[in-house]
Amino acid sequence: MAYFLQQLINGLTLGAIYGLIAIGYTMVYGIIGMINFAHGEIYMIGAFLTIITYLVLGGMDMASVPLGLMAMLVISMVFTAAYGWTVERIAYRPLRGSFRLAPLISAIGMSIALQNYVQITQGARVKPIQPVIQGGFEVFSQNGFAVKITFLQVVIWVLTVGLMMGFTYLITNTSLGRQQRACEQDRKMAALVGVNVDRTISLTFVMGAILAAVAGMITTLYYGVIDFYVGFLAGMKAFTAAVLGGIGSLPGAMMGGLLIGLIEAFWSAYFTIEYKDVATFGILVLVLIFKPTGFLGKPEVEKV
Repeated sequence: MAYFLQQLINGLTLGAIYGLIAIGYTMVYGIIGMINFAHGEIYMIGAFLTIITYLVLGGMDMASVPLGLMAMLVISMVFTAAYGWTVERIAYRPLRGSFRLAPLISAIGMSIALQNYVQITQGARVKPIQPVIQGGFEVFSQNGFAVKITFLQVVIWVLTVGLMMGFTYLITNTSLGRQQRACEQDRKMAALVGVNVDRTISLTFVMGAILAAVAGMITTLYYGVIDFYVGFLAGMKAFTAAVLGGIGSLPGAMMGGLLIGLIEAFWSAYFTIEYKDVATFGILVLVLIFKPTGFLGKPEVEKV
């Protein structure tokens, strides 16, 4: 029982990270109907910016941890948002009126370009970081096995819930959210009633990049090591999470992320860890067979 609870805690933490990345996928798809396959590399850049900021600050002692974390978060979000905006301007906007496959190919090309750009500028070796948030507390013990929650896991949960609530409020109760929902329904009609479609789409990419930056930062702090290839697999799993939950649905993206995190944690604990990715993508195949729209997705209605 204690081992099960520990894996549940670990799975929820990992799922929260996947969910944050998946929201970026689902927001972009909801408005322009395209998958941003460079989103995983945006997440990877956010992780590298976290380490760069940490090194520039010269490390942190206990007294400076809150300010240091705030600096890492703000710098990572600002610069990663700029990368997200650039991806939209270069890879998507010029091809928005083209056939549907063209932006997809462009996004894959941008993904490869960003991977190699980071590899050239930062090197191919893994980049470690010293633990910044240490400590935790014991919640349960059984037969000598103690179930622990670290303070970093608590920070990740609180940050994820706060961001989820904030972005849900933004989309459902603000002018920008109404413009995004209008563009999702019909971009041409939204433009006719005065919505700046280009700006709305750019801001959506920026918002997705900000969430990816947060995910990149907490991943770096949680695992303590990254490399230039870390965005590919994380991006694919986050895309899988978005599809599982129902692409186009923010709650669905978070639900899918939590589901994938739990699958990985429990599979690694009770089965062969080498096949945890096979289990994840195998469940995706089953869901697509029996529920193609995902758990919370809606059938796409083609406009004529």
